[in-house]
Amino acid sequence: MRKLFALLLVAALAVPATALAAPTVEDLQKKIQELSAELEDISDRVDRNGMHAATDRISWYGDMRVKADTLHYKDVTWNPGILVDFDDFGAKAMSGAFGDPADPTSPLGKMLIQNPDLATAFGMGLLSGVGPFAFPGGQKSDINNDILYTTRLRLGMKAKVASNVNFSGRLSMYKNWGDSTGSKVFDSWNSFTMDGTDGGNTTGDWLRVERAYFDWKEIGGSDAYLSIGRRPSTYGPPTQFRENEMRGGTPTGHLVNFNFDGITVGYHLSELTGIEGQTIRFCYGQGFESEWGNGELFNDNSVNTKDTHLGGLNFDALNDGTNFLQFTLFRAMDVNDGFKGVIAFPNQFAALFAPTLYQDLQKFPNFNFVTRVQPSTVIGDINLAGVGFTREEMNGIKWFASVSATQTDSNGKAGMFGGMLSDAVFQAELNADGSEIIMTPARATSSDKEEGYGVYVGLQIPAPAGKLGLEYNYGSEFWTPFTQAQDDMIGSKLATRGQVGEAYYIIDINPNMFIKVGGLYYDYEYTGSGSPVGTPHKIEDVQNGTAFSMLPAVDKAWDGYASLTVQF
Repeated sequence: MRKLFALLLVAALAVPATALAAPTVEDLQKKIQELSAELEDISDRVDRNGMHAATDRISWYGDMRVKADTLHYKDVTWNPGILVDFDDFGAKAMSGAFGDPADPTSPLGKMLIQNPDLATAFGMGLLSGVGPFAFPGGQKSDINNDILYTTRLRLGMKAKVASNVNFSGRLSMYKNWGDSTGSKVFDSWNSFTMDGTDGGNTTGDWLRVERAYFDWKEIGGSDAYLSIGRRPSTYGPPTQFRENEMRGGTPTGHLVNFNFDGITVGYHLSELTGIEGQTIRFCYGQGFESEWGNGELFNDNSVNTKDTHLGGLNFDALNDGTNFLQFTLFRAMDVNDGFKGVIAFPNQFAALFAPTLYQDLQKFPNFNFVTRVQPSTVIGDINLAGVGFTREEMNGIKWFASVSATQTDSNGKAGMFGGMLSDAVFQAELNADGSEIIMTPARATSSDKEEGYGVYVGLQIPAPAGKLGLEYNYGSEFWTPFTQAQDDMIGSKLATRGQVGEAYYIIDINPNMFIKVGGLYYDYEYTGSGSPVGTPHKIEDVQNGTAFSMLPAVDKAWDGYASLTVQF
């Protein structure tokens, strides 16, 4: 544009004087100034229009939620302990592998001095079979966090790549007020910061890519489509009602609320079957990368993990705007005894497993070192299946029911926290320099298949200025869904082995703003909710000392909350 006006200016000045009235020098200078100002204005407008056209290629939207929770835990019990193969321990001790038990400087002598009860049983020959080795603990208390503030910001984006290709993504920030450390002291599986749960875990004041994928629709003029990227696998039906938003994810939220990367191949069946909204999808994803970034070049044989792959079918049998019927079936293959993640190491674990380290940590009681954690071994596979139905009545009432089941297939292996729904059996070994006896997981207590089930029902009815919601869910002893990214502060309610009731009231301020006030009541029956690792022990058994739990076990808890959400 600048070149065009410059040429026009030169041409004007080049016109023979006989063809124009002879201008004065002042006239020419004024004309040049006017043309320069006009050129600058046009250039600015061209730049603005160009920028507008470029940014319009991505359409932004989002929401921001500010929330206050009051959290109360009843009878929290920490009763740590492990199961030890005492036949193996006795054989090694009697062979002299651990040194002279009467020598207080030998590995065995030091261990017996530190554990008087073990020394008594050892001296009386009472150690045999697989038995408990209790650690100091047995603490039980009520814990109250009277107020916890959080802010969640989600920025969605869409772009049209071609007539049948779209891009979608979402960035999210989720933090509790006054904290952006990005890590929590590891006192529950809910405090483990990892790839699959970042979207529902308070991690700090930075944006994370929760979703990023493209959709290639109407492939070859058909009703088939392909989608690849970080999947929309959170806030699926029927959990959108309690979120007061549209369906947020593809799979049922009763089984899956977990971020993962993968591929979906789908086909819209409505033209073939005549049933509105009918769609079938094959989904594949990867939940864990076992080699890259895990120190694989050291070729350390002590770590025996594999990539965790997810695959299955998702079938929307009916979706006509009033009724929604969905079937889900998938399998998680080569599940390990954990994920890659970041924790703040609890000093309590040092006291149990690393007494030398604990001697130094006691000097810094308010320090917790942050460490990267990765699993140690494959523990088996998990099958998941579910059916869910929702209906929106003409009078505004919405209701739903979902029934799901999980089945674990253990391979009998275990890491520090256990195997597939089974505890670890530890064996005594000498450390590298032979100065100390350490306990290492050797196998799981069981390789049985275990089946669990979950039920989830809810009702939402119109009420003055908004709507009232009531929900209930139950999970059995071996219930093992992938809902760890659900952002309930106490822990994913839908992963609970026990029962949870929720009541809430949503007040619509305007179409893009609402207040939600409600409460959740948790009644845990078994330990380990939200994790496939370790035996689910009855809470009452942990409380009375007949069962152990390496992480604190909660009996009952409740969460009262109020939030304000703005959508834009």
